[in-house]
Amino acid sequence: MKRTAAKSEGIRFALERDGREIARAFLYILHNDLHDRPFGLLEDVFVDESYRGGGLGSLIVSAVIDEARDRGCYKLIATSRYSRPRVHVLYQRLGFRDHGKEFRMDFGATSAT
Repeated sequence: MKRTAAKSEGIRFALERDGREIARAFLYILHNDLHDRPFGLLEDVFVDESYRGGGLGSLIVSAVIDEARDRGCYKLIATSRYSRPRVHVLYQRLGFRDHGKEFRMDFGATSAT
């Protein structure tokens, strides 16, 4: 089996208040041989509990959307667990649509739920 490196890049977005991070998100720009343009993966969106409901989630996800569009991505993928309906509402309000199902395999000990 032949393996070659694929071009990719990760960008971390963060919002701070009083020197403390209160929101974050990651955008991964990924390239493959199927398309001339890259695609984006939105990952690890987080807003501190004490700041939820104040529009910071919309602000940071919108910044990721703009960056993916500016970098020429043909699509942006956002995944979310079934147990996060408020996140699903946010994503849909910002223009994402429910497009499918995610499959996952964990390796070793993990704190992700």
